[in-house]
Amino acid sequence: MRINEIFKSIQGETSYAGTPFLFVRTTGCNLRCSWCDTTYAYDEGEDFSIDEIIRTLGKYDCRNVAITGGEPLLQEETPLLAEYLINNGYKVFVETNGSVDISGLHPEIIKILDIKCPGSGMTEHIVWDNLNALTSIDEVKFIVSDYNDYVWAKSVIASHKLPDICTVLIAPVFNRLDPKQIAEWIINDNLDVRLQLQLHKYIWGPDVRGV
Repeated sequence: MRINEIFKSIQGETSYAGTPFLFVRTTGCNLRCSWCDTTYAYDEGEDFSIDEIIRTLGKYDCRNVAITGGEPLLQEETPLLAEYLINNGYKVFVETNGSVDISGLHPEIIKILDIKCPGSGMTEHIVWDNLNALTSIDEVKFIVSDYNDYVWAKSVIASHKLPDICTVLIAPVFNRLDPKQIAEWIINDNLDVRLQLQLHKYIWGPDVRGV
């Protein structure tokens, strides 16, 4: 597998924010979101065998693993790595940009599915059938850059009844949309969602890697 970085930190996103996690960031992404904050993962990386990844993770005292990117599901070994980790007592999360089929993933994998709002410039790449593969352990994430994105996300949430399926997250683009503003929209509309702030950026700053 082509791996950009492996590290231990605090989970900054999802409903597990604030929890210690191991992160396996794969190299490569098929999308180019306008607000992407991990452009360094497009190309930078080194080749690891699954055994090497397992040994690296074993150096840490932590059982939560987020496989992220880039887009981790572009690498055919990712489901095998995730299944191996699950079978060895890890709780595994796969963070995907929503443009790759997730239906074949191990049922115990917690899928964090990004649904690309129009402001990302990548909405046409959404695989909408992925919503049919979601279960109650999974989470759907909308990253919102402005009010138009928010209205679009609200429409998708309602039309697919997403809160009845899994946890729904709405996050403002860091330093582009004021969290206070999006919080007010959520409150006024009585949305059954969770406001997500990128906790790691508030702790270490937006440009620090490996934390």
